Amino acid sequence: IYEMNQKDTFAELQDQPLVSIIIPNKDHTKELDTCIRSIEQRSSYRNYEYIIIENNSEEDRTFQYYKDIQKEFPHLKVISFPDAFNFAKINNFAVSYAKGDYLLLLNNDTEMIAPDTISEMLRYAEKKDVGVVGARLYYPDDTIQHAGVIIGYGGIVGHAFAGVSRKESGYQNRIITVQNYSAVTAACMMVRREIYEMVHGMSEEYEVAFNDIDFCLKVREQGYLVVYTPDAELYHYESKSRGIDDTVDKMMR
Repeated sequence: IYEMNQKDTFAELQDQPLVSIIIPNKDHTKELDTCIRSIEQRSSYRNYEYIIIENNSEEDRTFQYYKDIQKEFPHLKVISFPDAFNFAKINNFAVSYAKGDYLLLLNNDTEMIAPDTISEMLRYAEKKDVGVVGARLYYPDDTIQHAGVIIGYGGIVGHAFAGVSRKESGYQNRIITVQNYSAVTAACMMVRREIYEMVHGMSEEYEVAFNDIDFCLKVREQGYLVVYTPDAELYHYESKSRGIDDTVDKMMR
């Protein structure tokens, strides 16, 4: 369990550092728009920028959407990544355009629920002994999609408490407790830029899956903690963007 002292409060976020929100996208403008507007309408933390990484979209309406959304939100920019999809490489590419000292890697099929999500993640990411911070994610039916990742669970890795009702607190209140984990998902992951660069970003040989797990393990090897906070809450409409790992080719990869 991550130990907090009595002085750990939101008042510590006095400097309000810039957070760069990095979101890869290919044609899923409806999901992307839901993601962006949930942050704009609900987030209590306001010092952030968006970096949308455009990756081989094919629909004309996608590019029109990019033009419109950049006019509406000047703190949003769209960067083109023309190579084949590689989640690790996309995020490494995006970081070179980020101005913030803190990076929030975010899937385009997420929707922010808790107004203090960014603040909650940032209050731990700012701590010297913390390297990565993850959030509590729900499926659309209000069951847990992610509350931390356990190495070895399910054969390789698995999400703790997946499928448990959002209303449940879990074994020994673990779902609602700030704690260390082996890893957290990059569907919503915050990391200090200096730490991201220290471990040379994500390993690009993991093109689609497990790049976030590998990243967390690299950060842990440097002596930093990977922290899960249940007070950062989002919906994750998982698998809408790329599908699930249910084919032989995907499983072999």
